[in-house]
Amino acid sequence: MTRLLILAFALCVIASSPAKAETLTGRASVIDGDTLEIHGQRVRLHGIDAPESGQTCKTRGEDFRCGQKAALALADKIGRHTVACEGNEHDRYGRLIAVCTLRGQDLNAWMVTQGWALAYRSYSSDYVRQEEHAAARKRGLWRGEFVAPWEWRRSQRLRTAQAEQPTPLVEQPATQARESGDCVIKGNISMNTGERIYHVPGGYYYDRTRISPSKGERWFCSEREALEAGWRPSMR
Repeated sequence: MTRLLILAFALCVIASSPAKAETLTGRASVIDGDTLEIHGQRVRLHGIDAPESGQTCKTRGEDFRCGQKAALALADKIGRHTVACEGNEHDRYGRLIAVCTLRGQDLNAWMVTQGWALAYRSYSSDYVRQEEHAAARKRGLWRGEFVAPWEWRRSQRLRTAQAEQPTPLVEQPATQARESGDCVIKGNISMNTGERIYHVPGGYYYDRTRISPSKGERWFCSEREALEAGWRPSMR
């Protein structure tokens, strides 16, 4: 009985012990503003989220490739120096989630302080202070307008879902479906997500969108009318 208790206690200690930290050290290739590769192993910088490679932001009213800018900032900072990354978890893509340092300096913190990444609050509050510092000084992304990377990724997924939406076989002619010639905004219900989305003339999905009143879809005379009815604008 005593042996069983000792064994059970040992198993509990093992189960409750934190995973052994993994350390990667070497020359780093920058994949994007929050991802490195060292010796063929991808590393996701813990606690931060940088703009995606294809993401754009605005400064002084003009678009710029903020995802590319973030990656270049990190690459310039690292240069050809040795980077050390330490972590004890992997994400669903197999990347080591780690804090990476360059000559003792926390690169995760540096990216947020410079304004090229945000504190990833959904997973950690470690770099909130650095984000507040960057925002107050209007560094990096904070100089203009931007969408948080996690929101940008979500909008991309919604666009993909809309693009893959099957087109109903029958279209009700606009002249029969609307009450007046001014009601040309199409209120569509996504077959994939059930979202209520409206499309304005000239929009990417406008011509391919078919309206079926029997399914609850409808025409609107203004965007305000559509918004007040609980429909959101199409992303494109």
